Order: sequence, then C-alpha cells, then structure tokens
Amino acid sequence: MIRSGIGIRTAQQNSERLTGQIHVYDGEGKGKSQVALGVVLRSIGLGIHHFMEMESRVLLLRFLKGPGRTYDEDAAIEALQRGFPHLIDQVRTGRAEFFGPQDITRFDKQEAQRGWDVAKGAIASGLYSVVVLDEINPVLDLGLLPLDEVVRSLQRKPEHLEIIATGRGAPQPLLEIADLHSEMKPQQHGEAGIDGIEIYTGDGKGKSTSALGKALQAIGRGISQDKSHRVLVMQWLKGGNGYTEDAAIAALRKSYPNLVDHQRCGRDAIVWRGQQQEIDYVEAERGWETARTAIASGLYKTIILDELNPTVDLELLPEEPIVQALLRKPKDTEVIITGRCKKPPAYFALASAHSEVFCHKHYAEKGIDLKRGVDF
Repeated sequence: MIRSGIGIRTAQQNSERLTGQIHVYDGEGKGKSQVALGVVLRSIGLGIHHFMEMESRVLLLRFLKGPGRTYDEDAAIEALQRGFPHLIDQVRTGRAEFFGPQDITRFDKQEAQRGWDVAKGAIASGLYSVVVLDEINPVLDLGLLPLDEVVRSLQRKPEHLEIIATGRGAPQPLLEIADLHSEMKPQQHGEAGIDGIEIYTGDGKGKSTSALGKALQAIGRGISQDKSHRVLVMQWLKGGNGYTEDAAIAALRKSYPNLVDHQRCGRDAIVWRGQQQEIDYVEAERGWETARTAIASGLYKTIILDELNPTVDLELLPEEPIVQALLRKPKDTEVIITGRCKKPPAYFALASAHSEVFCHKHYAEKGIDLKRGVDF
C-alpha cells in the first residue's frame, strides 16, 4: 500500500526572514516551556557560530514561578546560564504555590505587574533578540494583567525581536496577534507508561525543540548534583546539513563537550513512501544500532531519538526491537522520541508522557521566510 510520505526538509532550502515573530505555545500537554528553552538555545548557538553580526541576548521572564519551588526547567536554565553566562538574563515573579481564580491575592497582582514592567522595559530597549514570557498565558487568563495593554505592547515590539509566550489558556486576543500558535495536547494510551519515556508528535512546531529543552534539563541536573549527566542526540532522516537543531546542538557541545554526543543518519534528501532506497534502510538500521546500544548501556541520562517516528512510519525500521529496547531501558535513563507519523507505532503505549503538537497558525503559511537562530 502506497501512502503519502513524511519528509524532513533542510533549513538550507529556505531563505531567511529578518523580522521577529510572536510565538504562542499553549495547551494541556507537556513541552511548552521546553520549546521556549530550545528556541533560546538555538538562538544563542547561531550567535556563537557567527551566523549573526552579534551574539543573541535572551531574557527569560517567568511568571507564576517565584523562588521557593522547584520547576522542571530550573535545571535547564542553570545549564544555559553556566554555559552562556553573559547571554541569559532571568527574572522570576509570583508565589511558590499553585492557585486558582478564587485564590488571587493583592500580592499575585503586584508580582504579575512587576514581571510585566520588566517585560515592557526589555521589549522597548532593543537589547534582546528573544524575550520569553513563560506562563504569561495563564496570567492573562486569570486577569492578573490588563490584556489590551499586553496585546498593544507586543504589537509595538522592535522589528527584530522574537517574542515567545507559553502556558495554558492563551486568551483569544493574544492568539489573534500571534504569528505562530502551537497547541500541546496530551495523548492517553490507557495503562500507565514507563517513567522516563516521552513522545512528541504532530504537525505543529516544537517537537525536536522541546526535546532539546530536555537535554538542557539533563545537563543542568548533572551540574546541580555534581554528576555527569551525558546526553545523546540521535537523528534519523537528517544526513545533510542545515537542519533546525544544528546550531542548538553545536552550542551545547561547545559549552559541554564531554556531556553531549550527536549522531545522525540518512540521506540529505526527503524519503517518500514507495520511493525508499536501499541506503535508507541501511542508514536507519545504522542509527538504530547506535541508539539501541546507548539505551542498554546506561551511560546516558537522556537519549533523544529525533525523527524516529517517521522512520518507523516509512517502514525503514521494525517496531518490535524498539519496544523491547524501551522495555529494558535502565530506570534512570530518559528517552525522548520525536516526529510526526500517520500510524501510531506500538511503542507509543509505553510512554509516560505523550504530547501531540497541533499547528493552528504558522507564519510560513503566509509566505514569511524562516529566521536563523529561531527556526534554524
């Protein structure tokens, strides 16, 4: 049976945009803040490797995440700040516990306003290439900030500036001015999965980028615990150059050369169903042998299997060996699997977290070019 294929295009096939866009990542699924951190890493990587005239400077403004509570991305941000101390500014606001609409206090409103005052100053300054407004969506949804003022300020941002807004419950006026809107939806598979297996699928932007956020988390945990948390990034269907993650991975390896290994396999071409070549099967198997050995070894704390899903969907690899390898993985090894697919493979049932990324809006659909440091 011949079906339409799933291709992975290189970023080199696109010209480059210069104008910054407004990104919104929302939804109930996991991966929103991780995507933001992946974009940050990519932006820094391009600056370091001289694709841009100046190094990228980034502001991470975190609403509803005051000191006194540990969050998933804390370790990732520590890794960023240690690796690139002069490029990452972080501001945290809010209290250290969760609260609902009926629990809002004067302090909550004051903290939200403090954060927004910092954001407005940063946006107006022109000093930053990326401003991340982490969890601003629920802040607006709770009514802690005047929505119309936030929307007007974002619309007046400097032309070059990239704005990334994350969190559940993005209000409609924000979505209307967004150039990109990806929604993370959690997928359930019945029984509880195996801890440490996460899957990111769907047509929306953010799957591989979210996985890079997990790599940062692993490195950061190693730093805080004084242990070597090694990371392997194994990529399928990406045998050429110019892919969206290249600069981010290069930045990681530059700052943490002994902690990050990167392998890729495949041709520098799109593989279509019904047009697979013998080399596609050979390359896919070569990549899997590396991944299988890495999973079994226990040497890596985080293993990213980037674009494994479309590789299986194209029938370049069988499902059962992957299922068996994941069933036998060491308890403290995290495996992150990415990529779109038409038919969910059997190993999806093993995931403890599965987010499907839906693309509601993307600036590329309006003919806007991609941008180095953000899209590739």
